[in-house]
Amino acid sequence: MTRSEIIIDLNADLGEGVGDDEAMIGVVTSANVACGFHAGDPHELLATCRAAAAAGVRIGAQVSYPDLEGFGRRFMDIEPARLTADIIYQIGALQAIARSVGADVEYVKPHGALYNSIVAHENQADAVIDAIVELGVDLPLMGLPGSLSLRRAECRGVRVIAEAFADRGYRPDGTLVPRSEQGAVLTDTDEIARRVVSMVEHHEIRAVDGTVMRIEAESVCLHGDTPGAVEHARAVRNALAAAGIGLAAR
Repeated sequence: MTRSEIIIDLNADLGEGVGDDEAMIGVVTSANVACGFHAGDPHELLATCRAAAAAGVRIGAQVSYPDLEGFGRRFMDIEPARLTADIIYQIGALQAIARSVGADVEYVKPHGALYNSIVAHENQADAVIDAIVELGVDLPLMGLPGSLSLRRAECRGVRVIAEAFADRGYRPDGTLVPRSEQGAVLTDTDEIARRVVSMVEHHEIRAVDGTVMRIEAESVCLHGDTPGAVEHARAVRNALAAAGIGLAAR
């Protein structure tokens, strides 16, 4: 595959009341819009969906644990049936908001601790997948390559979107370094831009211990609440363009 044939999606977590959503919408091709359980209120989510729709940016439901206090970054041992109901509720609410501005929710991306837990937690992974299946709509699940959740989703006929992270540190096993540990979040703009081009073009990423890992991703996440997020996002987009790599939701 030549550079001109490579296409990548750039996504960002938006509607959370942190960061510059307007600027990020001008950079990304997909918006992971909060659903009110970890952040965001109806007015804010409506404004985010309206802005994304106007910019032609794909909207995804960023579902989470009911954890406003912890910003969805604390594991919660929720009974699977209740977690499934929570996910259905969040997707449905955001779908109604999106449709009111002439758009649709086109994928599901778990947030924070839920995203990390379903990498290996069978019951919670199944609970999230159950929600998508029970809604009876074609909503792909976005998640970490090689995760249990993506494998089980594919087995049940749910499409998946493998995702890499521009500004997060990786462990040698391909999981993310917890935010409580050193090396969890990258802040150097040039480094972030270089690593994203390497991810997309060469399918490689370096873990915190120096291990070079292979990574296959259809979408790259740019966190909107990372210090310097807009600068990072613009640098990544410019670096990809300079490398002849196209941008589009997939």
